[in-house]
Amino acid sequence: MGRWQPNARGRLEQAALDLFGERGFEQTTAAQIAERAGLTERTFFRHYGDKREVLFSGARELEEAFVTTLADTPETAAPMEAMASALETIAAFFLDSHEFARRRHAVITANAELRERELIKLASLAAALAATLRRRGVKDPAASLAAEAGMAVFKIGFERWVGGTGERTLADHLRESLAELRAITAGA
Repeated sequence: MGRWQPNARGRLEQAALDLFGERGFEQTTAAQIAERAGLTERTFFRHYGDKREVLFSGARELEEAFVTTLADTPETAAPMEAMASALETIAAFFLDSHEFARRRHAVITANAELRERELIKLASLAAALAATLRRRGVKDPAASLAAEAGMAVFKIGFERWVGGTGERTLADHLRESLAELRAITAGA
């Protein structure tokens, strides 16, 4: 395949996940990913700063979508209701991506450096959501608690989703995790 063929980024992602699964993250190089995708190493670096970015390239877009969705919830919504609405909307971003998410998650959980980066990404997302809630007039600590609780629901729901067969949607798992959080906080 020449570099002129379409979907270089998608081909690089697929090649990276294949190689990470076959050889492991540490043993895979950017040059090997590019070669597997039928592209040059230079093309790889036009799309990604390093091989970790193949796994984390969507973080900024996810954060922007989460923040925008939360900001757009009705002003009358209580903090956790606003978070629940944002979670429901964000789940739609993951439709038809169960297999990719499952494979990505397996690579991340197998590597301590990548797990740390994933936790940093989630902490950054929680901070951005707390800031969004504060802009909506929610005072601290309620804004921070709601954002952190929302991220806990997201993390648990996401892990259940990628650990499952994909028959149930991410939204299903997020609703279930949120219901469990509500039951716990209600003392049930």
